[in-house]
Amino acid sequence: MPQNAFMAAPETGNGSSGSALDRETILIALENLADALRQRNVTGELCLFGGSVMVLAFNARPSTKDVDAIFEPAQVIRELAREIADRQGLPENWLNDAVKGFVPGQPEVTAGNLPQFPNLRLTMPVPEYLLAMKCMAARIGGTTGEASDVSDIVFLVRRLGMATADEVLDLVARYYPEGRISVKTQYLVEGLFEEGKI
Repeated sequence: MPQNAFMAAPETGNGSSGSALDRETILIALENLADALRQRNVTGELCLFGGSVMVLAFNARPSTKDVDAIFEPAQVIRELAREIADRQGLPENWLNDAVKGFVPGQPEVTAGNLPQFPNLRLTMPVPEYLLAMKCMAARIGGTTGEASDVSDIVFLVRRLGMATADEVLDLVARYYPEGRISVKTQYLVEGLFEEGKI
């Protein structure tokens, strides 16, 4: 690819801040990020969380609102992500590290089924850790387009072969102190099993 050339994202209407990023759009943005890092002779690392993992590693859903990640070198990647947002017509915060405030401890990470790029290494927490995070967030969505973790929780519970709500809640307690596990989380997990969704 010529220097300073960016691959164009497909026309999907993803330029507004409330729109979703599909797999192809994310992959093009990450490829552009890897190329920009290469041009600076820098190697970057992104540890992906949330919806981007569900889209890229598991193909569990078609899109996500943004790419939540913890990344290094942070300042360089933030700057390049803004340039890519401008060039691809992506939301300004398509790649952000807001998730770092919600990550307990040091997660065990894996490359899993994530794509890899020259100058850009992608990792993700192990599925057990992702499930614990999703359960703690316990977002159930609503009629106003609010985010929901329910389908991701169902997917991860099935993927991990868990058979009871107690098994899931015990897993959550491995990563989060029991005093932090909300009644909302408990009711959501128990309800998913009681309603036969898992």
